[in-house]
Amino acid sequence: MDVKTYATVTDLCARLAGRLTDDTLRSVREDYSGGESAQAEATLLLTMQYESIGLTQEEHDLIESTLDEDNVQDLAGVPIIDEVPPVAYRFSAQAPAGAPDPSKADIVLSADAARHGGRRLRRVWREPLDGAPDGAKWVYVLQVAEGANLLGAFAGLSGRLWVVLKEKWPLEVVVEGKPLPPYQAAAVTVAPQIWSV
Repeated sequence: MDVKTYATVTDLCARLAGRLTDDTLRSVREDYSGGESAQAEATLLLTMQYESIGLTQEEHDLIESTLDEDNVQDLAGVPIIDEVPPVAYRFSAQAPAGAPDPSKADIVLSADAARHGGRRLRRVWREPLDGAPDGAKWVYVLQVAEGANLLGAFAGLSGRLWVVLKEKWPLEVVVEGKPLPPYQAAAVTVAPQIWSV
């Protein structure tokens, strides 16, 4: 995958956060990171068709520019929408009583964040609104330096979290100081910092 295509799929995955389920988006990101573009595209397109998740024309054009010839016809089944839907989650700095304890995940992610270009790690509690594809849980946002491999950082840190703790907390990797898509922007706005360089 060339640099431009890699940047495009990274951008697309970020834009689709909160619209796809956490597990689907994790699978797509891991497949792209691992060089399995055809598998990532098939998962993405079939999920969007099956769950009627629409793309704006700009998103449609971006994804079309990255597709293998075998997957182009599947894009025709994805609905076109006029605008990005509102974020279907509410984010808060504090979790309700009885929420899972994130302290072990904080330690695991903080220990490896710098190795992936991390500058700051934030954690926020996510509550679903009507139409949200997933439930309430902790979400991590790793802010990285310019030039860091976002999909590689995602795959590496998510994999580490699974290997060490058998946990799959959602993780968003963003470039520090760059404009963010709505989901990540909503999370970062209220997410307290739990680690920094």
